[in-house]
Amino acid sequence: MVSGEDDHRAAALAPDVSEAGFRRLAAFRYHIRQFLHFSEEAARSHGIEPQQHLLLLTLKGLPEGSRPTITALSRQLCLRHHSTVELVNRLVEQGALKRRHGEKDHREVLVQLTPHGETLLHRLAVLHREELRVSGPALCESLQAVMRHDVRDRKRLA
Repeated sequence: MVSGEDDHRAAALAPDVSEAGFRRLAAFRYHIRQFLHFSEEAARSHGIEPQQHLLLLTLKGLPEGSRPTITALSRQLCLRHHSTVELVNRLVEQGALKRRHGEKDHREVLVQLTPHGETLLHRLAVLHREELRVSGPALCESLQAVMRHDVRDRKRLA
């Protein structure tokens, strides 16, 4: 959450946003939301909730060297520990995940994809890659439009 003080500091550092700048930001937000809506519907059409899909993807894509613990997943998902536990519980019930104890520390609980979870995630990844192939150029162009004008504004004010 951004405080009022942060708002004032950001306004003092950044150039004024023009009407066209707001339109560029709105277009970028629209393209992001379109992709997220696609992603949410794709997850539901495969029998899981969008947050569950995100957890599967996060688990598979953890940074190299990260241990697949609830804490690591919570950090990556920006969720509270108990919320992540609930997502894991539901995915375990569906057969997409399983828990196992750490080899060195048996108190440590690690989460891993099952073959069913791997298949489910792979199917969703294929759909997402195809959607990005189609909608990605517009998303990239809208981001570039925002960034191009931001750089021009900064140079103009310098």
